[in-house]
Amino acid sequence: MKFFSIKTIVSFGLATLPFIAFSQTNTSGTIIIPNTEVPFLNLTPDSRSGAMGEAGVAISPDVNANYWNPSKLAFLQEDDDVALSYSPWLRQLIPDISLSYLSYAHKIDDRNTIGASLRYFNYGTIQLTDIHQNNQGTYSPNEFSVNASFARKFGDDFSLGLTAGYIHSNFSNSSFSSGSGAQVRAGNSVAAGVSLYYKKQTQQFGTDGIFSFGANISNLGSKINYSNDGPKYFLPANLKLGIADLINLDDFNQLTLTFDVNKLLTPAPPVRDGSGNIIQGKDDNVSVPASVFGSFSDAPGGFSAVLKEFTFSPGIEYWYNQLFALRAGYFYQNANDPYITYAGGAHYLTLGVGFKYTEFNFDFSYIAASQQNSPLANTLRFTLIANFGGTKNSGKR
Repeated sequence: MKFFSIKTIVSFGLATLPFIAFSQTNTSGTIIIPNTEVPFLNLTPDSRSGAMGEAGVAISPDVNANYWNPSKLAFLQEDDDVALSYSPWLRQLIPDISLSYLSYAHKIDDRNTIGASLRYFNYGTIQLTDIHQNNQGTYSPNEFSVNASFARKFGDDFSLGLTAGYIHSNFSNSSFSSGSGAQVRAGNSVAAGVSLYYKKQTQQFGTDGIFSFGANISNLGSKINYSNDGPKYFLPANLKLGIADLINLDDFNQLTLTFDVNKLLTPAPPVRDGSGNIIQGKDDNVSVPASVFGSFSDAPGGFSAVLKEFTFSPGIEYWYNQLFALRAGYFYQNANDPYITYAGGAHYLTLGVGFKYTEFNFDFSYIAASQQNSPLANTLRFTLIANFGGTKNSGKR
């Protein structure tokens, strides 16, 4: 049997604090035990939306709609689009944690588009030691998901999308076992999602514009567990709603204002006493469908507590001559959110730039926050997009 060194336990705990469920005990002895896993599925992968306060449900389509709103893929202009995104994660704490995202889309015809994506989260390298602090090698936990999407236009202004995916979460190797002696193993699950997108040509301030609305429900799937007899955890089922207003100021200048609202569709963990009895909230041992509908009414503290579960993301994007972009946004999560999610209670400013050259786009984003406000402070994201395979591009991003 191998063990983590104390240093490794502390380092790994800090590194994964925003991502791995853990229990909290307050001064009165009550306990909150989160019931979700694989929250890496809801981490913003790309730089464009990452620079706009993590808003992307309703902005103009690009290939990263595979994550934000797959129904938007139906409105892509090129026949084929591919994007690669990379972000060193929590780099102020641990240097070798990263999120990578590969996204692809292909237009079948004017109405139908298919998409695929691969998301990989690397938790870095962990030093293993035995009980006598002897070196037992290293281990690299990781998680990944693979998704496929189909989007179809219905008319010129509306589209729907369907998504299916496979999730693999591996935090163990042959050295690990649970306290009961059961062998710990990798967790696997499948998930689905549904999305919609609507846009309307408008006249604003004497010039052309596009107002759009988007919605995406994602990560609806079977519970995941890490041993044969261990507890089962919900996937982080999620609802994103967004609006965007694109204004063509003139032939060279374009402005987009956007606003996203986000909410987890998993049961809020109840408050329990030291014996495990529920003293506030509702039992979270329910089915996946019941958890989705119940997530709007089960928070300890009533409906006012449910409202604290929403996060808000206003953002702005400016393009000059479709060659150079400036972006900014703000991410806000209530400090009393009963869910323990990544960067709980976070609020931070996001900034970014974009460059377009022929068929290529390069985007960069930065989280401008202090370490006190967010462990994600100074996080960088990089995205490269290639558009190829056709002459359907209208010149509007």
